[in-house]
Amino acid sequence: MDKKIRIAGVQLASTPDREKNLTRAGMLIDLAVQEGANMISLPQLFSSRWFAHSINQKHFSLAEKEDGRTISFVRESAARNKAVVVAPIFEEDSGDHFNTAFIIGTEGEIIGKYRKIHVPQLPLWEERAYFKPGNLGFPVFKTPFGTVGVQICWDIFFPEGFRILALKGAEVIFAPTASAFYHSHKKWERAISAAAHANGVYVFRVNRTGREEKQEFYGRSFCAGPDGEFVAKPSGTSAGVILADIDLSEVAAMRNEWVFLKDRRPEEYKELLEIKE
Repeated sequence: MDKKIRIAGVQLASTPDREKNLTRAGMLIDLAVQEGANMISLPQLFSSRWFAHSINQKHFSLAEKEDGRTISFVRESAARNKAVVVAPIFEEDSGDHFNTAFIIGTEGEIIGKYRKIHVPQLPLWEERAYFKPGNLGFPVFKTPFGTVGVQICWDIFFPEGFRILALKGAEVIFAPTASAFYHSHKKWERAISAAAHANGVYVFRVNRTGREEKQEFYGRSFCAGPDGEFVAKPSGTSAGVILADIDLSEVAAMRNEWVFLKDRRPEEYKELLEIKE
């Protein structure tokens, strides 16, 4: 397997029209592949407007099963392009609802999925009204281009997920987000760069963009390398494709230089399970 690959984030502005969003996403996936990308991530809940800015029962109509329109569309796109695509949706499964990222393989198969574990309840991010915390743990997914993990938006500020994924073999962690309030972008950049360095992984943050009913998402998608430095610097605010050329051999090299994983003392961390807020 070639250790040098190109990965991409699709920075997308969503509309109230799902079909229009899918068409736009498909065009940008095609463009990313034309530019040489092998693995591509879409932003958080890309196929609809951001509905969690308020609590409204009618928004549950946006939820989809894994055989619904959005994932079916992305599967066709991934197969046509022979690419791996990370597709986050509002998932409905047996009456439960999750904020879920599906990992789609090069033949259009569903490799697996990650359900967001850390679900915030904040003004304009009323997510607990819609999503249960994920119940699939922190899985990693082997693809033809490398081993992948996912952390969705609020997950980024919890170091435990990144550490588990790294210990399970993740080389690239995609981080689809829905971040507004432009002044906060430096906090996201610091948190993600620190997580990338502490765990010796590539982390690609893929943010929504565009003005919606209650928020204006600011984009600034980027990729941090296993040394914590930018491989692809934060983008602008426009819709488009952000490309990052990465070398997966740098994961092992950086972990040998910065031996954080080797110097762990898990036997001393039992208090993590005992201390209550």
